[in-house]
Amino acid sequence: MSPIRSILAVVLLAAFVVPPGPAVAVAAVTPGPVCDRQPALNVTAPAGAVTVDAAVPGDLYRRTQESPPGTTFWLPPGTHKLAADPFGQVIPKDGNVYLGAPGAVLDGQGINRAAFTQQAKDVVIRGLTIQNFVAPQDQGVVNHDSGEHWIIENTTVQNNKGAGIMAGARQEVRNSCLRNNGQYGMNAYRADSTITALIVEGNEISGNNTDDWETRSPGCGCSGGIKFWVVDKADIRGNWIHHNHGAGLWADTDNNDFLIEHNLIEDNEAEALFYEISYNLVFRDNVLRRNSLVAGKRRAEKGDNFPVASVYLSESGGERRVPGRTYLIDIYDNVFENNWSGITAWENADRFCNSPANTSINTCTKLVADRTQCSAPGIASPPLYDDCRWKTQLVMVHDNTFRFDPARVGCTNGHCGKMALLSNWGTYPSWSPYQGKVIQDAITHDQDNYWFSNAYHGPWKFVAGDTSRILTAEQWQSTPWNQDNCASFDGVMPHC
Repeated sequence: MSPIRSILAVVLLAAFVVPPGPAVAVAAVTPGPVCDRQPALNVTAPAGAVTVDAAVPGDLYRRTQESPPGTTFWLPPGTHKLAADPFGQVIPKDGNVYLGAPGAVLDGQGINRAAFTQQAKDVVIRGLTIQNFVAPQDQGVVNHDSGEHWIIENTTVQNNKGAGIMAGARQEVRNSCLRNNGQYGMNAYRADSTITALIVEGNEISGNNTDDWETRSPGCGCSGGIKFWVVDKADIRGNWIHHNHGAGLWADTDNNDFLIEHNLIEDNEAEALFYEISYNLVFRDNVLRRNSLVAGKRRAEKGDNFPVASVYLSESGGERRVPGRTYLIDIYDNVFENNWSGITAWENADRFCNSPANTSINTCTKLVADRTQCSAPGIASPPLYDDCRWKTQLVMVHDNTFRFDPARVGCTNGHCGKMALLSNWGTYPSWSPYQGKVIQDAITHDQDNYWFSNAYHGPWKFVAGDTSRILTAEQWQSTPWNQDNCASFDGVMPHC
């Protein structure tokens, strides 16, 4: 990086970064095993609680219907069942609390589609195991209809079809086990795009997408540990996210203001984090190990040299006009160990509002209210020229440690071990103002994307502009790319 660009990077950080999180400091949560290690909570029924009879199918539904809002229900040890009907379910009322004693299981019997449904607010679920429900694709078992401010703690949601949990506004999922669900551990989606202030803290999220949805429905973008859609503000802290059959975390379409910190993210078949057509992210103090090995090898076997990464930024960037705790994509103080590759910052020149190449068909950026405005001739001039694109911009990658050993990754064809900042040659549609190398030049030179002060260990390669341009570290640091000022390589101290 040139001295001018180095100074600019510091200025950007100072000007745009607002310390994430609440004013009161939040202690770091240490990620680790949660599944099969839940504390012995709710051993006896609290005073005033309604006791549910495990021997009576549907008793939990009936007692919920008969009791007023704000009732606490205690489920003793044993297997609790709902009516033997696909639509047997529990319909909570505002403020209901559901407490499971050690060994309390709510079992869907392979029959019931959902466990807890409809729009109650302030529901608490604590200490239960919820399993064997058969939610359809894109639907969920717990909080099926995305009620507001549900708190799900010390709960195991496992071996269900669809999503183990759906999310609503101000939902908190803490110290829970979300594992081996057919599609997602959690699906953070509401049709009205009103999910905000989501907290995911201290959980173990593993083995999800057992039904291999990307193979069943190619291009669906419908798999992973957690999928986020149009979520405004999410704190994802202190989780162990591992062995998911797809991405560990996938934020897709107009998400904003994410803080992802202190997580251990490892052995996911695809990306540790896929941040797609979204905004304003702090990703810090995470450890990422052995992610994207399956996806990377699969792509390499087809002769595809796209840099499959552990952190993939796809048409995502900082945007000061979208309110958040930062105006950057700020990635720092993380440790990356033996992932297929490092970080890929990519912008598809053909993907913008109203383009047939935009797979999020009916969506637009947060800067344009009517996507049909993004058409010729208006799109060729400001402000639409800028605002119709999800820009990969204001990306800061700094003070991270990247370790890579090809032997441990199992990569022999040179497709792995890459750091990338690139786009494609714009071709489509015919009226696009972004044809040719317009976006390649923008993402590499004009959109304030900077790597600096990172430490590299191993035979890293660097990709700039397009997939065919493979650079050495020296070339990556030199004109015209000017990246990774003050970086060290294999312990050689940097020159700043």
